[in-house]
Amino acid sequence: MHRDTTDMLAQLERLGITHDDALALRRISMTLHRWYELECGTSEGYIGRDEATGMPYWYNAKSRYLGANDWRAYSRIPDREKGALERLAAIMARYPDLSYHVQTDPRGCALYILCPGDVPEGADPDAYYSRGVPVCK
Repeated sequence: MHRDTTDMLAQLERLGITHDDALALRRISMTLHRWYELECGTSEGYIGRDEATGMPYWYNAKSRYLGANDWRAYSRIPDREKGALERLAAIMARYPDLSYHVQTDPRGCALYILCPGDVPEGADPDAYYSRGVPVCK
């Protein structure tokens, strides 16, 4: 394991998170990070959600050359974001003093663990999440 990873795991353990939960948080963060990268798109395609159902679909990058009803233009995929967020909520329920922030911008860490006092009372966590522990690769 890379030194940055072991340092991050040690920081989480100092907050009172068990080693197994810290590893699970790392996996969740990596899953969310990749999901958000694919939402932004690659040369192969991108993830989008159906507005009516909320179901995720993979849209083929070549779909602009295909008809709207062509099955090759898009396909249903498993909702890994939903599963990761459910696992995250279950883990964080065991640590009521801590909170978390999910950052959907794929240019940085996807998950931050926040301690009491990291976000001032009544303030928006979007402005202070970087005070927490970043859960990165």
